[in-house]
Amino acid sequence: MIAHGDSLGRTRIKFCGLTRIEDINSAVAAGADALGFVLWGGSKRHITLHQLEQLSAAVPAFVTRVGLFVDAAPECVEAASEYLDLLQFHGNETPAMCQQFSRPWIKALRMRDGLDLEAAAQQYAQAQGLLLDAYRPGIPGGTGEIFDWSRIPARLEKPVILAGGLTPRNVADAIKAVGPLAVDVSGGIEVLPGIKDARAMAAFVKEARRVNG
Repeated sequence: MIAHGDSLGRTRIKFCGLTRIEDINSAVAAGADALGFVLWGGSKRHITLHQLEQLSAAVPAFVTRVGLFVDAAPECVEAASEYLDLLQFHGNETPAMCQQFSRPWIKALRMRDGLDLEAAAQQYAQAQGLLLDAYRPGIPGGTGEIFDWSRIPARLEKPVILAGGLTPRNVADAIKAVGPLAVDVSGGIEVLPGIKDARAMAAFVKEARRVNG
């Protein structure tokens, strides 16, 4: 196992692409540590600022509210930040762009050929972690595809959030192989884009917890 987690030894779980209050309730009941809201218009899971305000109010204390952005205008990020605890940048944002807001942030990187993760970790040194996702040209995330986990260096300066094609069937293997700080899933727990499956969410958490509590 590659050690990318934290000293507590438990991999955190983030469910992304929430669009309904009933799914928030099911995710929290299942034991999710963080919930992601997509604020990029190109996604089937996109929500508006008004929807974010309503959905974020349904998230209880100690569950992290994460906003996903793709090369968003600063004023849009700032407006959404009021309802978020953590920002997640999926576009071509520079470190300076990510750091200008009042919330901690993580940077998503798509695992294209030739990507130097160690250099990226140094470039985005102020990030709370790096979210690693599969690469497909023209799609900034949410591909539902798995990348080669062995490409992640054994010693990386930033914590890893593992994404890309995770499901209740493979999340245990992913945690064993990578030892990430967190795992991030969207399509793998859905009936339709943005519509979550309560049973799949519960099964995902159960399998993840089976590995390391």
